[in-house]
Amino acid sequence: MFRSFRIRNYRLFILGQFISLTGGWMQIVAQDWLVLQLSDNSGTALGIVTALQFLPILVFTLYAGKLADRLDKRKLLIAVNAVWAVLAASLGILVISGGVQLWHVFVFAAVFGAVNAVEVPVRQSFASELVGTDLLPNALSLSAATFNTARIVGPALAGLCIAWLGTGPVFVLNALTYAGPMVGLLMMKSADLYRARLAKKPGNVRDGLAYVRRRPDLMLPMALMGVIAMLGYNFQLTLAIMSKTVFHNGAASFGLLTSVLALGALCGALAGTGRDGRPSVYVILGGALAFGVLETILGFAPTYLTMIVLLFPTGFAMVYFAQACNQRVQMGVPAEYRGRVMSLYMLVFAGTTPIGAPIIGWLAENVSARSSIWVGGIASIVTALVALAVRIRVRGVQVTFAARPWPTLRFTEPDVDELSMAVLPGRALVGRFAR
Repeated sequence: MFRSFRIRNYRLFILGQFISLTGGWMQIVAQDWLVLQLSDNSGTALGIVTALQFLPILVFTLYAGKLADRLDKRKLLIAVNAVWAVLAASLGILVISGGVQLWHVFVFAAVFGAVNAVEVPVRQSFASELVGTDLLPNALSLSAATFNTARIVGPALAGLCIAWLGTGPVFVLNALTYAGPMVGLLMMKSADLYRARLAKKPGNVRDGLAYVRRRPDLMLPMALMGVIAMLGYNFQLTLAIMSKTVFHNGAASFGLLTSVLALGALCGALAGTGRDGRPSVYVILGGALAFGVLETILGFAPTYLTMIVLLFPTGFAMVYFAQACNQRVQMGVPAEYRGRVMSLYMLVFAGTTPIGAPIIGWLAENVSARSSIWVGGIASIVTALVALAVRIRVRGVQVTFAARPWPTLRFTEPDVDELSMAVLPGRALVGRFAR
């Protein structure tokens, strides 16, 4: 499960990421709480700030993928972490001084998003340089586990800090955490990196798009992720609204909801660490369907305690699906295209949030807070079923059902290895890996 930790550069990377991500999740909780305070609990305002945070991904992330294929990824990551530290400290000082207004938060969210648009595809494609191709599935899963461990710790700490100190000091604390990844990146040994030769000419964004368009095996996970992330991955927004307006709880309770979701997500990430190969398309479709069903049920949770219980399996399915998509994309492209392909993947993963977040925020404010959750769940179910139907029709897949020894659906494709996926009573969907 932890075999990538044998590599020193990867250990330094993960430690630095955990420190900064913990601070980052603290800031996300503080930012959302600050927006609700300044806007009189407006779901629309929260949707806008979330959209502004992700909007730059639509503009900059493809160019960032081009940079990732051309320049030294380690130096790029050092630079973006330094910029983040300055931004977080500036926002913290503004809040502590008492002069912060809602439009200030909107501006900072957009600037943070611009830096994030550069950092994410560079960081994603940097993983293969740290461990090489053989350990890449394990390294990606451990990176997701680190992200979600920070997602457990960060919101819980943020809830306590906001209750004790207010939101301003949380932003300042986040600024300090960016020293972690910068120190780790500086301590790495360049000679131990698994680097492909950097292109002498800048990689063409158009070539990267054309490459993906020729690859149906990349298009399907990206299309699935685009729709599901747009409408279903808005927990940063929906949990804050549910905690404050439905259950009438404080920041600490909001932090607990986020931490329970992240605990399930951590287990979902660890479930993928044993993969040695590329996940099959049916693993991805099964994960999408499971997430949709769980999120739909979550939207109708009658009590705060019920929501806590349901958030764990929802978080598990959310990351199990997302990680399978990530691995299928990354392991299906050569090194010279990886930066541009991952930038496109992050575009559909996070770049759809500026479209989805205002819609979800509007639903929360004008329909009901619960609808902002179950609408995303239903959209995920429909998207997964449509993708499965198209796959069956286009590829000529034969679908058979066996009742014994347990109910099993089998999908057999004539031009590839046989794939099977079993539906077990009381269990998650299980599938074999194939190309």
